Amino acid sequence: MKTLSNGDYFVFLIYFVVVAAYGYWIYKRKHDADATSKDYFLAEGSLTWWAIGASLIASNISAEQFIGTSGSAFKMGLAISTYEWMAAATLIIVAIFFIPIYLRNKIFTMPQFLNDRYNGTVAMVMAIFWLLLYIVVNLMSILYLGALAISGISGINIIWCILALAVFAVIITLGGMKVIGYTDVIQVFVLILGGLVATYLALNLISEKSGTTGMWNGLNIMRSEASDHFHMIFDKSNPNYMEMPGLSVLIGGMIIVNLNYWGCNQYITQRALGADLKTARGGILFAAFLKLLMPIIVVIPGIAVYLLYQKGMFHQEMLSSSGVTDPNKAYPSLLNLLPTGLKGLSFAALTAAIVASLAGKANSIATIFTLDIYKKAINPGATDKRLVSLGKISVGVAMGLGVVMSLLIGEQLMGEGKQGFQYIQEYTGFVSPGIFAMFILGFFWKKATSNAALFATIGGFIFSCFFKFLPQIADLSFLAPFGFSKDNGKGVYEIPFIDRMGFVFVLCVIGMYIISMIDQAKGVKTKGLEVDASMFKTSRAFTAGAIIVGGIIVALYSFFW
Repeated sequence: MKTLSNGDYFVFLIYFVVVAAYGYWIYKRKHDADATSKDYFLAEGSLTWWAIGASLIASNISAEQFIGTSGSAFKMGLAISTYEWMAAATLIIVAIFFIPIYLRNKIFTMPQFLNDRYNGTVAMVMAIFWLLLYIVVNLMSILYLGALAISGISGINIIWCILALAVFAVIITLGGMKVIGYTDVIQVFVLILGGLVATYLALNLISEKSGTTGMWNGLNIMRSEASDHFHMIFDKSNPNYMEMPGLSVLIGGMIIVNLNYWGCNQYITQRALGADLKTARGGILFAAFLKLLMPIIVVIPGIAVYLLYQKGMFHQEMLSSSGVTDPNKAYPSLLNLLPTGLKGLSFAALTAAIVASLAGKANSIATIFTLDIYKKAINPGATDKRLVSLGKISVGVAMGLGVVMSLLIGEQLMGEGKQGFQYIQEYTGFVSPGIFAMFILGFFWKKATSNAALFATIGGFIFSCFFKFLPQIADLSFLAPFGFSKDNGKGVYEIPFIDRMGFVFVLCVIGMYIISMIDQAKGVKTKGLEVDASMFKTSRAFTAGAIIVGGIIVALYSFFW
């Protein structure tokens, strides 16, 4: 039943009041009327390791996870967990190799890194790229998928849900990164607690439907009766191979997806860039442990709804309004079965995930626009007070654009029958291979030139478009035996988008190498960063934690291969 009772609204109100009051207290306690722009945008030196870790997860876990990932789990099963478990491994790599470089070279934004390593042109091009990506893909998708879920649970019109989410997120964002970082601790607690409640309910429903009781019985029944949904690595015959192409999720394009997202992304790295190295690494390690747990609350429910749907407990109309089964409605449909109070808690958890992610994204948009575009190209002499004020204005403008686009094209791109999570990953992947190539060579190869970086930026996008539309003009069936193409059911052999990212990354690296060597022959000077081996040395505690994370990942893939 798509309604919330008075008890549910009361639970949600408690959540809203606690987050708002705590955010206001943090703002008043830590706010300085003359705070610098770096303090406002980065919370410089103010976030603890647990706040950094919680904020990383709160910013990452949003509608695309609760709704999109659960929907993909409904369709393809546990394999979608590779985005979570590979992210845990990636976070360790970022903590060891990327963060020390940023902190040693006093890098506060990604465009600043590109400016310091290459030149202002590369930095400005990428700043504009990132703004467009964050608004057009991320803000829009989070708003639309989040509102779709909230509407599905509460029965409130989706337009009002989009507007309410945007307003709530703007209120949180205007307090700056300190408020976002510390309120994210509450958001993570609520979203994990609410997510666990939904998972517990789903597993209990399965056991009851099968004539037994208990969560563990439900899990065992689910693994037995939906065994096809518990494989991490697909072979070429699997109908979901296009989304998860075999070993590419371990050694191919998935590595690029994760390293670019967690290591070269203002939205994510911003949480750690205001801290010292020990604190930043501690926070990132904490986030890695939390990522290992995420499939419990965003993947298991999706598989559970699939099995319950097969058993007839979820009727067609619960997952569709047009006769096409909609994976995006799997999680909201599950929450509608929760009893009063618990439904309100899970509703609050979902809202927490959406709002935290929106707030983090909006803050990153404001940071890039204010520090890397406005201050660099429009008004270099702007005061910190002016920058902070402009940052707040840009938050409202960006959120407004996100609202407009989610209302106009959200349904067309992520509506019924479409996998919202896959939409986000694929279209982000149009720029991520070139960006990652530019960053990784910029870190560790001092001969990489600005011309080569521009090639990766623009050329990477062009290559991605080329591979996307190549199947329309050429027969790629010859790649099928190698697993690099598959019939899409219409007689057209397409390249899985994860493999496309791998191909584009390799082409960008080769192109950057050739262009850099030509530039070197012409005497072009490069600006290397301060990098030495001692930067990558880790503490015993961090090393022990990283080994534990790695061991768990190996065990998970071995068991669910």
